[in-house]
Amino acid sequence: MINIRPVSDLRNKFSDIEKTVSDGEPVFLTKNGYGSMVVMSIDAYSRLTQNVEQALDEADEFARNNRERMTHEEVFGQLRSQLNG
Repeated sequence: MINIRPVSDLRNKFSDIEKTVSDGEPVFLTKNGYGSMVVMSIDAYSRLTQNVEQALDEADEFARNNRERMTHEEVFGQLRSQLNG
């Protein structure tokens, strides 16, 4: 279940929020009725970003071993053609 709380709960009910995120669920905080931030455990954040870090490391390694460079127009042009057929 999505847990949405006012940002003031971060100060006033920290232990409740800490329990929720330690159970693996993120807490969405609002300020003046609008989304403000998401609080999650370090483990959840690590799982979320693990593939991104790995992909960046692979891209860095590829760039070190390959002299070919492309402009952003070339990259996005190729992606558009792949997506649009």
